[in-house]
Amino acid sequence: MSKELVAAVRRYTEAQSGQSPFVTAIEGVTILRSDHERRPDYRIHKPALCVVVQGAKWATFGNRRIDYGAGQALVVSVEMPAFGRVAEASPSEPYLGVIIEFDPAVMREVAGGLDAPPAPGKDLGRGALVTDLNGQLIDCTLRTLRLLETPKAIPILYPAIMREICYWLLTGPHGGEVMRMTLANSHAQRVVRAIHTLRDRFAEPIRIDELASIARMSPSAFHRQFKAITAMTPLQYQKQLRLLEARRLIVTEAANVETAAFQVGYESPSQFSREYSRMFGAPPRRDVAALRALAS
Repeated sequence: MSKELVAAVRRYTEAQSGQSPFVTAIEGVTILRSDHERRPDYRIHKPALCVVVQGAKWATFGNRRIDYGAGQALVVSVEMPAFGRVAEASPSEPYLGVIIEFDPAVMREVAGGLDAPPAPGKDLGRGALVTDLNGQLIDCTLRTLRLLETPKAIPILYPAIMREICYWLLTGPHGGEVMRMTLANSHAQRVVRAIHTLRDRFAEPIRIDELASIARMSPSAFHRQFKAITAMTPLQYQKQLRLLEARRLIVTEAANVETAAFQVGYESPSQFSREYSRMFGAPPRRDVAALRALAS
């Protein structure tokens, strides 16, 4: 990994107040730092390039675990809940990461401008994969960090960096899988439309037949392809979204357990507590108390 990039991320994080993750002046760019290994946590991953500058991490999407370390990046092409943790970090060599969210419109524009776009292939691709960082992607990440020192240049120069990132990913070893997500009428993109519906209406009862209709597929084909992309079923996806939102309501908005359960679509607080404990490893009140203790 580039020593310049490691130094740039360390310099940025050491100048910040508060705790990681650090939201930057560039929309969609977040800097991560951890001086120790962290306990596993759930979060929603947006489509992004998740660069590991130093240390190592793993993430589990459904039944698929992905390990990645310094010099690699997690490429997420579909919004998905995931379970992950920082696996390698210390005060002398902290975990350092940079998350760069994709601009889908720019990705499509760049793909459309390629003389020889990568063939998406016949098999449905994964919604998350690991790629080794080449010199160009490392350089793009470094220039993104440097832009934070000159905020007035961000709106003028950052769009060009985003175009470069899209170009190097589309022309890289996983270009076909990235390309599949940009094709407006591909099976993957139709599943993505159904995923957005599920995300926007996660608190409502929703039938697989309706999601399949949105994706213009048979229910069996939709179920199979949804799981191929996300490594989970639509109902598992919905359940994780509900529980993550409930956790947010309890932690950040001080909602009580029963109110949070009803707001995210549960009719039974006891069922909610059982499923919450299964996902987060502790009942809601105990889990939230532990989260608040860590933040204090």
